[in-house]
Amino acid sequence: MVTDAEISKKIKSGIIVIDKPQGPSSHQVTAWVKEILGGEKTGHGGTLDPMVSGLLVIMLGRTVKLAPVLLNHRKEYVALLRLHGDAKREEIERVVSEFKGKVYQRPPRKSAVKRQLRIREMYDIEVLDVKDRLVLLRVDCEAGTYIRSLCIHIGFALGTGGQMVELRRTKSGPFTEKDCIRLHDLKDAAVYEEEGEPAMLSEMILPAERLVDTMPKVVIRDSAVDAICRGAALAGVGVLQKESYKRGSTVAVMTDKGELVCTAKALVSSEEYKPGDTGIVAGSVAVIMEPGTYPRGWTKKPKDAEKKADKRA
Repeated sequence: MVTDAEISKKIKSGIIVIDKPQGPSSHQVTAWVKEILGGEKTGHGGTLDPMVSGLLVIMLGRTVKLAPVLLNHRKEYVALLRLHGDAKREEIERVVSEFKGKVYQRPPRKSAVKRQLRIREMYDIEVLDVKDRLVLLRVDCEAGTYIRSLCIHIGFALGTGGQMVELRRTKSGPFTEKDCIRLHDLKDAAVYEEEGEPAMLSEMILPAERLVDTMPKVVIRDSAVDAICRGAALAGVGVLQKESYKRGSTVAVMTDKGELVCTAKALVSSEEYKPGDTGIVAGSVAVIMEPGTYPRGWTKKPKDAEKKADKRA
């Protein structure tokens, strides 16, 4: 049975994956989620245009700090391209396959960002179906890719011209359409929660740990957790286990139970130290766990003791 304390904790540091409908903006959907959940701080990662549907990850409470992690996740889309002329499926598939790898892109004129030439990687692009002049595409790409621009470029390469007429996001990092819920289902779950049945709402709110599934992990001692929660840097003596990572990488700092404490920037690579070594190995970037969740593993010197030490010095 889900307790009030458990559901409150989830709302303060969880994730909801909404199946955004066509029409409202991502900001409007995020505002509706905030209203449904009673005004808890919310934020979304990876904005979808109003007429684009699909997966929109909404962060709750302290999890909003993880927005930079979410923005860097690779994405997958299903797009409908309308060609301005006839083309055979074999030719379409040949041209589309040439867009795998790194491509140059300039944001569309309607984009809110500066129209600067940039490089984005297409990990995979597949023709799902062709009917008359309509082409259904699946695109697995780097964050920040403009699918509208991609469709225009495919049209140019075919010599027919073309434009995107519909777009749906199907993946963002570790999240897929299986994780999605609809807004009205979230509203129903919130009503049930108010009536003393929080189980449905609890299932809809995913743990913050899902956001860092693909990041290298560093597991720390229980005695180090509270200090990290209060802003301390991570020293090697507090580390129990570590995965492989490079200097400068962003790592997920976890408890021995698998709870996310914070994300941190690695000051040294995983090969440059061993668990238990002295010296600072990482500095916290975004602290997710609340201070006091774990008991202190350190104590402050009493003021009288500090004064005596100063006099002796």
